[in-house]
Amino acid sequence: MRALVLLTRLLSEASRIGVGIAFSVLIAVVTLQIVTRSLGLYSPVWTEEASRYLLLYMTAFGVGLSLLTGELVNVDLLQEAVPERVAWWMRFFSAALTAVMGAVMIVPAWKFTAIGAMQRSPSLRWPMDYIHASILVLSVLLFLFALSRVIGMLAGTDDGRAQPTEETS
Repeated sequence: MRALVLLTRLLSEASRIGVGIAFSVLIAVVTLQIVTRSLGLYSPVWTEEASRYLLLYMTAFGVGLSLLTGELVNVDLLQEAVPERVAWWMRFFSAALTAVMGAVMIVPAWKFTAIGAMQRSPSLRWPMDYIHASILVLSVLLFLFALSRVIGMLAGTDDGRAQPTEETS
């Protein structure tokens, strides 16, 4: 069980770093867009494209964290209205179905990523497999975070409730 906790912490930290890097670069790119347009200067075309790709990676790295903190999608109102045992089963099946969905998405995401190797982005000229890989990252992280929750619930170390971060608690 310690290995599961360690893996979840490692994934959480890696995901936080990924979100942080993507968000920081997005801030720089959007700032460049705003400054150049506000001053009537030439605004690089690639900034629009880069913004879209950075948003994809922010989402990909943030999906597992959102699952843990309850910010992904949650039906708290219904869970609060039923007995705790029923609510636990609702959270368990929700986590299990999320893990299944993440697992099912991995192979198609892999194929989608492979297709991107034959394409290049219009203005940045990056191979699109780098961009399409964001969907693969999202699928794998969603699967791993949901599976971690399912295993934790079965082991009794996780009740399936949202785990607030230090900032929100």
